[in-house]
Amino acid sequence: MLSDLLAKRLLVVTGKGGVGKTTVAAALGLVAARAGKRTIVAEVARRSDVASAFDREGSEPFDEVELADNLFHISIDPQDALEEYLRDQLPSGPFVDVLKRSRMFGLLSAATPGMRELLTVGKLWELAQLDRRTPGASAYDLVVVDAPATGHGVAILKAPRTFAAAAGGGPIARQGKIIDATLSDPEQTGVIAVARAEELAVTETGALRRALHAAIGLGLEQVVANALEPDRFTPSEAAALEEHREHRAVALALSGHRRALRQRAQMARLRKLAGRKPLRLALHPGGADLEQLADELQAQLTR
Repeated sequence: MLSDLLAKRLLVVTGKGGVGKTTVAAALGLVAARAGKRTIVAEVARRSDVASAFDREGSEPFDEVELADNLFHISIDPQDALEEYLRDQLPSGPFVDVLKRSRMFGLLSAATPGMRELLTVGKLWELAQLDRRTPGASAYDLVVVDAPATGHGVAILKAPRTFAAAAGGGPIARQGKIIDATLSDPEQTGVIAVARAEELAVTETGALRRALHAAIGLGLEQVVANALEPDRFTPSEAAALEEHREHRAVALALSGHRRALRQRAQMARLRKLAGRKPLRLALHPGGADLEQLADELQAQLTR
C-alpha cells in the first residue's frame, strides 16, 4: 500500500475543517521523505501551518524551504502563481511588470470565477513535473497537497477542466487539458480524505467521494480516521463496571468506552467509502507529535 501511494506524483489531502488534515499531510510527507522520496508539502492561500508543525518559521510565499532531509515546504499564493505564469508565457519582462502593476488587470484576475483555483492548481502541477518550468528549480518525486476543506478542495481540482471547457480553444484550454490529464489520472494523483469517526464527518466524506468522482472521475485513494478513542473495555468488563457507575471516574471511563464503540460503527462506513480499511490515528494527549504520527502511518501502510 505504501509503495502504491509513493508511486503517485500528487497526493491531495482534504476533509472537513478541523479534522487534522494539515497534520496528516505533514506526517505523510515525512513518511515519503523517510522512504527516500524527495517530497514537498504544498499549502495554499498563503498558509504556513505545516512549517509551524515542524517548529519552523513560515517562509515567504512561493519559497521552497527544506524542513527535514528530503522534505520541503511551499506556501502557494495565487498572485505569485499568476506572476510566474506570465513570466513563463510572455516574452517581455517589462511587459510582465506593467501587467503586475495594473490595478485593473489584478481586479479582473481576482474577480474571474475559479481563477484563483486555476492558478493554484497550475502551480501544484508545475511542482509535480520532472522537467519543471521554474528556472533553476529541482524536481520532486512527490507533492503532498494540504488542500482546503472538502468543497474548496474539489473546486481546485476541477478548475482546469472547467476553464478548458469554457475557453474552447487557445492556450488556456490547452494548458487546462494538460493539467486535468494529470489530476484525473489515478496513476499520478491520489486523494486522501481525513475524517473523524463521527456521523457528520463521515457523511461529509461520502459527499466528498461523490463530488470528486463527478468533478474529475477519481475515487478516494485512502481515508484516515483521526482522533480515535482507544479501545477500553471488553463487553464483560463494561458490564461489570456498570454496577459502579455512581463513581465519577467509572462513569467517565464508561462514557469514553461508549464513544469508542460509536466510532467503531462509523469506521465501517469509512471502510465502504474508501474500499479498504481506513488508516487509524489515535488521540494524542498534549498535541500531535509528527514523528509519532509518521511512525503510526508508516506501520499501517507497510502491513
